[in-house]
Amino acid sequence: MQQNLQQKKGLVKSVFDTVYSKYDLMNDFMSFGVHRYWKRELIRLINPSANDTLVDVASGTGDIAKLFSNVNQNQSKILCVDFNRKMLSEGKKRLKNYKNIKWKLSEAENLCLPSNSFDFYTISFGLRNTKNINKSIKEAYRVLKKGGRFFCLEFSKIQNQNLEIMYKNYSKFIPAIGKIVVGESKPYEYLIKSIENFINQEELIEILRKNKFYKSSYKNLSGGIVSIHSGWKI
Repeated sequence: MQQNLQQKKGLVKSVFDTVYSKYDLMNDFMSFGVHRYWKRELIRLINPSANDTLVDVASGTGDIAKLFSNVNQNQSKILCVDFNRKMLSEGKKRLKNYKNIKWKLSEAENLCLPSNSFDFYTISFGLRNTKNINKSIKEAYRVLKKGGRFFCLEFSKIQNQNLEIMYKNYSKFIPAIGKIVVGESKPYEYLIKSIENFINQEELIEILRKNKFYKSSYKNLSGGIVSIHSGWKI
């Protein structure tokens, strides 16, 4: 399943080339810090143990990897994968003391990693930025071990009409906030469009099932502003 907006040559790369140094700061401004709760809830659902292996795709600056590692006193092996070199460099700098975290430049649709390698696959606010959702999900299934589990934290479709109206009205101001914080509004114009164009919860469940993920399910957070999808490889 191709995503038309993301097919525009160089668009997504230019977005993250612009925002990488203030990416986490802008996330705090946009979500009033709630994105930190969403990510903690993802880690709670994963419930990692010592020696678990994780590939975190679209890792950004490595905040999911850091949370995952901290839960088990840095006893896990983690690979952070991102298609943007500047985002990876920022993550390496921030997490330089985490010797159990490695970094790889690659796209979600073609990870260039061995099959059956990881206990967990996570992608947080990154599936929406891929060119092809189905190829990305296929790759996730391939690199997971049997018994491994897929998790996706992503913006989704709000279930409450009043909340949806409030959210849409607030979203109109996000490019202006980006102009103040980052110095550019265009990356956040893309953000709003990509959220609006992204598939809903049930459509993503259907893609997971078509790609052999067992017991695929999702949990809405903050009324469906985001959701966490998961599925098992058996």
